[in-house]
Amino acid sequence: MLRSYSLVAILTVCCWQAQGQSSGNAGTVEVVVEDQQGRFIVGAKVRILNRVTGFTREANSNEEGKARFRNVPPNQYHVETEASGFEQVEQDVAVRTKVPITIRARLPLQGVKSSVDVEAPGADLIENVPHAHTDVSQDALSKMPLLSPGSQLSDAIMLSAPGVTSDSNGFFHPLGDHAQVTFAIDGQPISDQQSKQFSTQIPLNALQSMELITGSQPAEFGDKTSLVVNATTRSGLGQRPHGSFNAQYGSFGTVAEESSIGGGTSRFGVFAVFNALRSGRFLDTPEFRPIHAVGNNGSAFVRLDFLASAKDSLHLNLFSARNWFQVPNTFDQKFNSQDQRQKVVTFNIAPGWQHTFGSTLLLTVSPFVRKDEVNYYPSRGFAQDTPVTVSQNRGLTNWGVRSDLAWVKGIHNVKAGVQATETRLEERFSLGITDPDFDFEGAPGLKPFDLTTPAGRPFQFAARRSIRQQALFVQDSITKGPWNLSLGLRYDEYRGLVSRRGLQPRAGLSYLLRPSSTVLRAGYSRAFETPYNENLLLSSSTGAGGLAQNIFGGFGAAPLEPGRRNQFNVGLQQAFSRFLLLDADYFWKFTDNAFDFGTLLNSPITFPISWKKSKIDGFAIRLSTPVIHGFQVGTTLGHSRARFFGPSNGGLLFNSPLETEVFRIDHDQALQATSHVRYQWKKHGPWAAFTYRYDSGMVAGAVSSLNDALGLSAAEQSAIGFSCGGVVAALDRRIETCPGGKFLVSRLAIPTGEANADHNPPRVAPRHILSLGVGTENLFRRERFRTTLRLSATNLTNKVALYNFQSTFSGTHFVSPRAYQAELGFVF
Repeated sequence: MLRSYSLVAILTVCCWQAQGQSSGNAGTVEVVVEDQQGRFIVGAKVRILNRVTGFTREANSNEEGKARFRNVPPNQYHVETEASGFEQVEQDVAVRTKVPITIRARLPLQGVKSSVDVEAPGADLIENVPHAHTDVSQDALSKMPLLSPGSQLSDAIMLSAPGVTSDSNGFFHPLGDHAQVTFAIDGQPISDQQSKQFSTQIPLNALQSMELITGSQPAEFGDKTSLVVNATTRSGLGQRPHGSFNAQYGSFGTVAEESSIGGGTSRFGVFAVFNALRSGRFLDTPEFRPIHAVGNNGSAFVRLDFLASAKDSLHLNLFSARNWFQVPNTFDQKFNSQDQRQKVVTFNIAPGWQHTFGSTLLLTVSPFVRKDEVNYYPSRGFAQDTPVTVSQNRGLTNWGVRSDLAWVKGIHNVKAGVQATETRLEERFSLGITDPDFDFEGAPGLKPFDLTTPAGRPFQFAARRSIRQQALFVQDSITKGPWNLSLGLRYDEYRGLVSRRGLQPRAGLSYLLRPSSTVLRAGYSRAFETPYNENLLLSSSTGAGGLAQNIFGGFGAAPLEPGRRNQFNVGLQQAFSRFLLLDADYFWKFTDNAFDFGTLLNSPITFPISWKKSKIDGFAIRLSTPVIHGFQVGTTLGHSRARFFGPSNGGLLFNSPLETEVFRIDHDQALQATSHVRYQWKKHGPWAAFTYRYDSGMVAGAVSSLNDALGLSAAEQSAIGFSCGGVVAALDRRIETCPGGKFLVSRLAIPTGEANADHNPPRVAPRHILSLGVGTENLFRRERFRTTLRLSATNLTNKVALYNFQSTFSGTHFVSPRAYQAELGFVF
């Protein structure tokens, strides 16, 4: 197989020399409008819509009777065609291929009734596919309560997909895993971390839609498959000039602007987004009130489309962004004037070419290059930092190409392709102990790096390495009558610190019961899970017998290597008339060499770790309605049981490393629930959106008994809401004894009886978060130039709650206090 960088160079040249359809995994639908004699109807109005996501497009038929819709996200659609003097015709079409789909709409003369097949009520709400997924449109994204600076994409995913548990700083746990997510942005695969402390995220106003796949993943997706975010960006192709500008002001001194502009002709289109934000609470903080937490984010996205001919199309995605932020302090660090900061810079270039061979075969070639550079700066004086001073400079450059052939013929929908990437890692890291009272008993190897002594020197690490990966895949979706059989095979070859390869069969089956509008489905997928690239080199150097006699707390001394997973899914989709859709899925995941991150104290610096194996199971349920007289309601429910087994490998585990044979990791949560209620008056009128989020509490293993609570500092006791005999811990009042053992902890759930890491672990206390947004999309009721107004509030009750506490994997972070935002915008 050719080296990845050779493929990139060759195919980049090819794509720009070619003379072409929708980019990424989006589809193209062409409707040919005719009368009953087969004559073209010019000027007919054609509308394509999805009643659940709210996606709607309209076009008029041309002189050949054709209305074409490009950049249509994968989904089930309802097509309505009408013309003066004719009866309206309604059809359904499933978009599950990039190959252009042509359907014919034959309109009978007005007053002439023709016999038609009557679908069961709700038939246009369901999708007969084997994989569980959630579809989210731009309309829904624009009305979500997303006030988390720099990580609105993460918030949107967490609030939309069932079984996704929220975590701090833009992290989330998909179906019991930690950050095992692959993003496909217009077909470009991105499996590196997208949390704001690692990288930057594509802005939400650049996205047209997202398909969130949570089960029985098709073979085209690899690397990290607990959740696949199949995203389609917005395009200006074939649209008249349009744009928007929004100015925002909110709590914590948050100031932001969001702007977009786009438009084009039938052959050329451009769409661009330019956003900027500053907030006094950029990261989630280890204290409820933010201390030293200012940050800013700036991003720019541009998409260019060009139809070179009837068979060839080109597109180019350009993205650049920066996060700069102060690292939030604890009360103890505040008094030391600690001033640690971090900067993250990203750029991404992704051209693409598509060529259509006849009406059934389409070739896509998509080279790409993406780079993240992270700089972590210590305070000016090392004595200001406590208990350690840290500096880091890390680079991650990922480049490669993805190419596939899509073929549709009869009952077959085939896609076969190749993906080759190279990821260049550069890591420089420095650490020194600054706390004179640091306990070296458990880590004697750290003594040489004690900067409080004359002989102390900082620990230094520097390394670089390239990770090369190649993959081949083929998949076929076979539809016959009510049956849909999905068969796929993927082969991955990984050459990094270790060399491994994996063959991954994937299979799914769904069956449509038309009379009851029910889809039953089941699936199996074998996955080849790759290690996290962020800080991979240093983390792979630790472990038993590793650096400074295992001072970093790992178990085992081997480089992190890919894991292997067997996943099983069963589920159903049920439409209740035209008013309600139920989607339910149960999953089982069995992984050898399961991954997570270990945090360095309470900093944003984390290191990948692996565990011998994991067993995860749970359910994901979604209830949703189409828009009914302006109202739309949606609810998601999720449960995950995440059991991990030692020993572990890698990481810098300063916070009580786990040596237990089996334990519940902090992805484990009994229940997650999110409910949305939205109302929109007419197309651009006033609207209101209410969101309720419930989390039963993730595992938090630092405090499992009264003695653990008594051993905390005053600030730590105050953070968990510790009290004894009516005496409440405060910053200036530490509880040292608790006569009678009668105590309360309001923000942690300490086990009754004896704590057990597997069956009775301590957890974060349950929390209920309410959010509200109101606004209007046409304040002064003008046709061409609209003024928009929006008011939002998150955590309406000002609930004081924790994401985690002294977690080995995440540190300590509070949920954001109540926050308000006002937004004034202009749309043309």
